[in-house]
Amino acid sequence: MYRSLKHTLMASLLGASLVVAITASASEKYNVGKTATPEEIAGWDIDIRPDGKGLPIGQGSVEDGEVLYEQICAACHGLFGEGEGRWPVLAGGKGTLKDARPTKTVGSYWPYASTLYDYIRRAMPFTAPRSLTDEQTYQLTAYVLYLNELVDDDFVLTHENLAQIEMPNKDGFFIDPRPDVKNIRCMQACDDPKTMTIEGTLKGITPVGHFIEGADAPAASHEGQQDLEREKAQARQAALSGEEVQSEQDAVSVSFSDKALAGKETFENACKVCHGSGIAGSPKLGDHEAWAPRVKQDMSVLVGHAINGFAGTFGIMPPKGGRVDLSDQQVEEAVNYMVESSK
Repeated sequence: MYRSLKHTLMASLLGASLVVAITASASEKYNVGKTATPEEIAGWDIDIRPDGKGLPIGQGSVEDGEVLYEQICAACHGLFGEGEGRWPVLAGGKGTLKDARPTKTVGSYWPYASTLYDYIRRAMPFTAPRSLTDEQTYQLTAYVLYLNELVDDDFVLTHENLAQIEMPNKDGFFIDPRPDVKNIRCMQACDDPKTMTIEGTLKGITPVGHFIEGADAPAASHEGQQDLEREKAQARQAALSGEEVQSEQDAVSVSFSDKALAGKETFENACKVCHGSGIAGSPKLGDHEAWAPRVKQDMSVLVGHAINGFAGTFGIMPPKGGRVDLSDQQVEEAVNYMVESSK
């Protein structure tokens, strides 16, 4: 029996050694990946659990959150969370979840306060996600909770008390027990990838059709839909005025200066989200009427407003559009590109 056990142990050790050797050999042969550093792991490991685990140490008051909210959030979500245009409503809606068209807000629908902090931290502001500090995120979370009458105006939100906040709809979510809602994985008769096409959204960020006034398809998600809705809007305007519709292909080509050409890339990557669609009161690229009074102010004024921020009658321009990573020169070049494209 001892001899048999000895042979078994030797065989096991030999097998383990072979596995280690093969694994090491494969790793050296293919050179796949590398060990993630603590800094790299911390960059994506930012989820917040309902019990508060994952929250960074910090705090933020409702009072400070109100100031910050009006600077970077109100242009889209409204001064009181009522939503501007078709941007999401953040406050109100209590008692509407059983209606045919419920108003789903932070106060009426969301089950956990941690979700609010997590989403603001990951995705807001719309033009510059992940640009907020932890303290600013606490401030905005506190103020949105206040707009929903979940905390008082002197409340200070911290990493210690956030999980203690009970949301009105915390019991409204449950695991669906019905047997017919469980998907069964199917790997047969799959579509041929060669026949598939990929459609891009506005820089992959958001649906765009609903930004067009009078759009027939508010849930449209592709740039092609945006162009279609714009053409429909032009046709409606032409029918009322008797003017002939000019397609974009018929437009006169623009001769750009070197500074404007240099700013095109910045516009595409940082400015198009708002100035490509006219959201939040921003003048759209190519809209001569919207840009004409602004151009009359002198370029130095326009560039100053773009760099330092400006609150106008019809909208708000955050400093550098919320992209504080841009240099002053990049912003100036982008302004030149938009102005020369809109003359």
